[in-house]
Order: sequence, then C-alpha cells, then structure tokens
Amino acid sequence: MEFEKVIRERKSTRLFSDKKVEKEVLDKILEAGRLAPTAKNVQPIKIYVVQSEEGLKAIDNASPCRYKAPQVLIVCGDKDKAFQKNVESIYYMDACIVGTHMMLEATNVGVDNIWIEMFDTDKLVDGLSIPEGLIPVLMLPIGYKAKLCPPSPLHKIRKNIDKIVEYK
Repeated sequence: MEFEKVIRERKSTRLFSDKKVEKEVLDKILEAGRLAPTAKNVQPIKIYVVQSEEGLKAIDNASPCRYKAPQVLIVCGDKDKAFQKNVESIYYMDACIVGTHMMLEATNVGVDNIWIEMFDTDKLVDGLSIPEGLIPVLMLPIGYKAKLCPPSPLHKIRKNIDKIVEYK
C-alpha cells in the first residue's frame, strides 16, 4: 500500500473477528518493530506476542480494551538499558516509535489494529510474568475486524493544520 494511503486509512478497530493473523504476515509486522529507530540505537525493547488463551485472559484482567482481538502485541521498554537524556530514560519514546512502526505495517498488510495504553501495568506484568525491569508501554491488539465493527465517529475529525503547526 502507498504510505500516504496507509496513514490516511488506518483506523482504530474496536471489535475483532477470531481469525488470527497468519505467521508470515505477523512476522512482517514484528520486523517493522525490529527496524524502528531508538535513541542511540540501544534497542531497549521487548515485544510480547500474546495469543494463548491464558495470555489473553491475563490481558482481559488488566484492560477492558482487547476488543476480542485474537493476538495482542505488547511493547515493553527497559528503563535501565535505554538511553538516558539528562536523568530521564527514553525507553517510553523508543517503545512508542516501535509501536507506531508495527501499527502502520499492520495497516499496510491489511491487518486491523488499535493502540491501547489503558491497562493496569501491575496486573499485566503479573499475569504475563513480564520480568522485572521491563515496563509495558502499549498494547497493540491485532487481527481482522468483525463484520459488525462500527467505524469510530471521531476518526475523521482532525484539527486544521494551522491549529497544530506554527512557523517561527
């Protein structure tokens, strides 16, 4: 898909079918995350592919926002290994860049998705046995939207460019 089409047509899917993303397609999405830039190329990221019944239950216990997706990518950052700017770790930004790359590649290959940051971190870490030091930053439920998935009424609402850009 042409990049401009990807960024214009990507939508947040809030109801998925039970069809899993094919392995070769999933691998392309994960590769986009692997190739994403990180500060000083430290790559302090771990991506979990959650697709087992037990793992999905752990996600449902930590968040109401899985929307029945059969697979969820969880992007974690390692605060201690990430580049430090002054006294602050940049792990959060690195994880967001990785998540964005995967979200856009998912759209590019025809996989529906939604970016989720609404979850109980402690429940997610405990439920998925995420090692100490890795901090979940975002969840990316992926799959194919259900036939009766309504479009978000907010998707096409955007501020005018002059409201968000200022030249100095």
